[in-house]
Amino acid sequence: MSKSGGHGGHGGRRAKKHEEHEEHENHERWLVSGFDMMTLLFVLFVVLYAMSSIDLAKFTAFANGARQGAGAPVTILNDGAAIAAPVENDSPLKPVQVAQEAAIDGTAQTEAEQAAAVAAAEAEARAVAAEAESAYDQLAAARAAIAAALAAAGQTGAAQFIIDERGLVVRVVSDPVLFAPESAALMPQGVTVLNAMGPTIEDLPNLVRVEGHANSLPVTRGGPWPSNWELSAVRATTVLRHLVDANGVGQGRMSAVGYSDTRPLVPDTDPSYVTVNRRVDVVLLTMASPEANALLPGLEAATQTTDTTQATGTTSEGSQE
Repeated sequence: MSKSGGHGGHGGRRAKKHEEHEEHENHERWLVSGFDMMTLLFVLFVVLYAMSSIDLAKFTAFANGARQGAGAPVTILNDGAAIAAPVENDSPLKPVQVAQEAAIDGTAQTEAEQAAAVAAAEAEARAVAAEAESAYDQLAAARAAIAAALAAAGQTGAAQFIIDERGLVVRVVSDPVLFAPESAALMPQGVTVLNAMGPTIEDLPNLVRVEGHANSLPVTRGGPWPSNWELSAVRATTVLRHLVDANGVGQGRMSAVGYSDTRPLVPDTDPSYVTVNRRVDVVLLTMASPEANALLPGLEAATQTTDTTQATGTTSEGSQE
């Protein structure tokens, strides 16, 4: 029993010792917190000391730099304290101003692009106008050369001339120059006219299209032609073959087409429609671009107006004399 009791007493002392150890650890915790507090107080005193001995000049420079960077003014008092004014929305980096500047830059870029586009369009328009004038001059020179050749052959009034978007149109009326009614055989005067025109056309670089036209009168039933389509087409082909065979115009430059009565010069109510609409047009095609060709009728109208005005002025001066 004494042994058991001794063992039990030993165990009791052990438990007691264990309890004392736990209490010892609990008592040491306040030391750590105390050291932390002392460290914080020391740091606080150091900061307070540093603030009491701050260099006013250096702090002023720092405050100015902060003000410029943040956009807020900073007031430096005599004792070294700094008061930051409320930040106003005048910072160079504020979003509204940045957006406005971006919009201005975009507008300026758009205006520059528009100005460049306008300049390019004006340059293109000048180029087209120059091309049209050059093409018109070439066609006008061809007109003068063919007219001179017809005059030399005694056929001054045998053809009419006009410059349009197709080129130079040499219009020869069928009756009584080229063909008899419902005939595709060249008449003697027609041969003379084509022989006068041929050498000049051969010397020109233009492609040539011969267009046959008929009036609206129907062909004779049972005659050689089923309709005015065949009659107008064969007449155009007859003129083409004479220019190639008799005058040496290159056949690679030539083409022929028949329009029947679909493109009349005057309506059927006009008394002259029978003879005027029955014709052959020898067209010297322009070599310019479609944009320049569209300007040719305007140039022709301006030239004709000028010629008419000059002729009227000359006649008036002659009558006054």
